[in-house]
Amino acid sequence: MRAQIPPTNPIVSVDAKKKERVGLFRNPGSSWQQNAVAVFGHDHPSWAKDRVTPYGIHDLRANTGWVGLGLSADTPAFAVDCLTAWKVADGSLRYPHATALAVLADSGGSNSCHLRAWKYYLQHNSCNPFGLSVWVAHYPSGCSKFNPIEHRLFSEISKNWAGVPLQSEETILNYILTTTTETCLSVHAELPPNEYQKGMQVSDEEMAAVSLTTHDPPPKLNDTISPTTTKKL
Repeated sequence: MRAQIPPTNPIVSVDAKKKERVGLFRNPGSSWQQNAVAVFGHDHPSWAKDRVTPYGIHDLRANTGWVGLGLSADTPAFAVDCLTAWKVADGSLRYPHATALAVLADSGGSNSCHLRAWKYYLQHNSCNPFGLSVWVAHYPSGCSKFNPIEHRLFSEISKNWAGVPLQSEETILNYILTTTTETCLSVHAELPPNEYQKGMQVSDEEMAAVSLTTHDPPPKLNDTISPTTTKKL
């Protein structure tokens, strides 16, 4: 697949990591510390200060990661905003001559192949503003373990904060930002400013305006969204 995509165009793997409770909760693993941190004896959700949803983008060509820490609902708008923030902060600088973006994603969650809102926001927040065609290849149900972001980014983040209570958003950000590997993985993380609500509906008319092309095989998991305007950031 990578040989068919010009090196001027990025290939990214995207997904949402499991939600993390913020507070003095036990985090599996061990770490070296001068003084042990006392944690709760039980994991009652009501004791959490907050819950964060890390949504990640892993650039397969550059081996870099970008993580947005959502404090509200994990929605298609949130997922696409994270992808757009990566494009502005890193993608446009690293791939200034890109004409297309290849996205590897699971078939469920906020980037589900069945969600109209995911395709709608890709059209209006990623394709049109940057003049990019976005090709999305979804892994079939049950095959998310093959998504590169799972073992190239998320597993490394989990190992970096193993045994450390995630007491605050700042603690989570710090451990994500300091995640690295022997292959020189670098990761950026930030807290998106927007709040997201579930229940976004895309009408038949709005969906019909999305420039969507499906491919075989299989058409429901493999499609391209093309820009409908000539505007480019």
